[in-house]
Amino acid sequence: RNFSICFLCLSLPGLRIHEYLYFQVLSPGDIRYIFTATPAKDFGGVFNTRYDQIHLVPADPPEACGELNNGVFIQDQIALVERGGCSFLSKTRVIQEHGGRAVIIADNAYDNDSFYIEMIQDSTRRTADIPALFLLGRDGYMIRRSLEQHGLPWAVISIPVNVTSIPTYEMMQPPWTFW
Repeated sequence: RNFSICFLCLSLPGLRIHEYLYFQVLSPGDIRYIFTATPAKDFGGVFNTRYDQIHLVPADPPEACGELNNGVFIQDQIALVERGGCSFLSKTRVIQEHGGRAVIIADNAYDNDSFYIEMIQDSTRRTADIPALFLLGRDGYMIRRSLEQHGLPWAVISIPVNVTSIPTYEMMQPPWTFW
């Protein structure tokens, strides 16, 4: 199966350019796939470091709009957060305040397997320094479900992944996602 990977793809409406960022789940093995995420449009930092093995820790509570019950596990790791309850920027700031290196915000529509939402700043004048990424709802759901099934507190991931260096026959994208 031959297909091309694009780092800058056009999306309608308005023909805005979306940049994609890729990460790979290393464990648990049943979701050992390469996932696609989109960076926040006008807030947050950028990945200037590649993390070969870092924890992806689901926030508790999942929406991360206030104090976290598992904030100690977010320190120096990447948080998996669910959309809803407060702004994308608020979630990013909560994770940053808990020492997280980045936040991946999954859509709360668990059946969303194709529509990327543009994460923009809220009406406050606050900022955030850590990278914030948007993940499709289906992908976020499958990662959390796998962790629950295995009784694991986090996944181990590599981020960002340069997909152009991976032969297409080795590309392991989730079977429920179309590239």
